Amino acid sequence: MSKDKNPRRVADNEAMAKLRMLRTSPQKLNLVAGLIRGKKVERALTDLAFSKKRIAADVRKCLQSAIANAENNHNLDVDELIVAEAYVGKNLTMKRGRPRARGRFGKIIKPFSEITILVRQIEEQS
Repeated sequence: MSKDKNPRRVADNEAMAKLRMLRTSPQKLNLVAGLIRGKKVERALTDLAFSKKRIAADVRKCLQSAIANAENNHNLDVDELIVAEAYVGKNLTMKRGRPRARGRFGKIIKPFSEITILVRQIEEQS
């Protein structure tokens, strides 16, 4: 009397990884995600390693996690993986402030975001 196994959320030739609570705005994170969309994973890892953006290191960790999921959990070939999707979402926003002149309050917004990376195995054309 056990429960049925959960169906896979992605196709048989795909694997994904999600990273939450990244301390940057979704707009800035989307610039880094745009760097890797549609590329082969080894090229995407290289681009992220040499990117000057601070958040690129965290995106690189997420991509490495997606690659490890593909290899270990779904038995996909790492050499044939591409970054099929990389999309960004909002997360919580911390509200802070500082006193300003004449008794006013200056609002400081500290946004968090999340990224989801989906890698897909493609067959080499020979």
